[in-house]
Amino acid sequence: MTVAVVQFGGSNCDRDAVRALEYLDIDAERVWHEDGLPAETTGVVVPGGFSYGDYLRAGAMAARSPIMDDIRDAAADGTPVLGVCNGAQIGCESGLTDGAFTTNERARFQCEHVHLRVERADTPWTEQFDEGDIIEIPIAHGEGRFEITEKRYEELVADDRVLFRYCDADGNVTDEANPNGSTHNVAGILGERESVAVLMPHPERATLPDVGGTDGENILTGFRA
Repeated sequence: MTVAVVQFGGSNCDRDAVRALEYLDIDAERVWHEDGLPAETTGVVVPGGFSYGDYLRAGAMAARSPIMDDIRDAAADGTPVLGVCNGAQIGCESGLTDGAFTTNERARFQCEHVHLRVERADTPWTEQFDEGDIIEIPIAHGEGRFEITEKRYEELVADDRVLFRYCDADGNVTDEANPNGSTHNVAGILGERESVAVLMPHPERATLPDVGGTDGENILTGFRA
């Protein structure tokens, strides 16, 4: 089992992702985007960073890299795919999931720990949780505001594809708990398959006990499913 952590020019969380996965005894390797997915790939992380300097829109240029064709094909075959932060932006831009991530409501970079409420506990990414659990995961982004039309949002809800919402420490989903103005406090969603997910917070930064907080490890163990 090898999880491919895709590296674009400007990625800066690829090493963090590999370190977190290896800490969980999940084999992982960094893969340069021009090289395509290795044949032995059993999972994919599209990590955070500033691919191509966030020119045009965050994730827009990386989403057009040929490796994204490989990732879409792998996702269609049921391979677990997780997009984190810039990887979530790339995931939306490439059509792996609905919606888009745009400039934070307050138009500034947000770097802090936030609380998330688990909206579904029956997916590979959340099966270690109970529905309604409150977890704490760090964010670090300037373009993390999830946007989607109200019609498409209603379809997401009807399809039960909202994975996490920003909330306060007591689980209340409020405007005050929303760090970036995301539509309906959405922090993470599923693709058409439950094995595909994108989220703006960084689970790889909440995995190693020495760097504070371990709630993220239960997300990354989705690669064992």
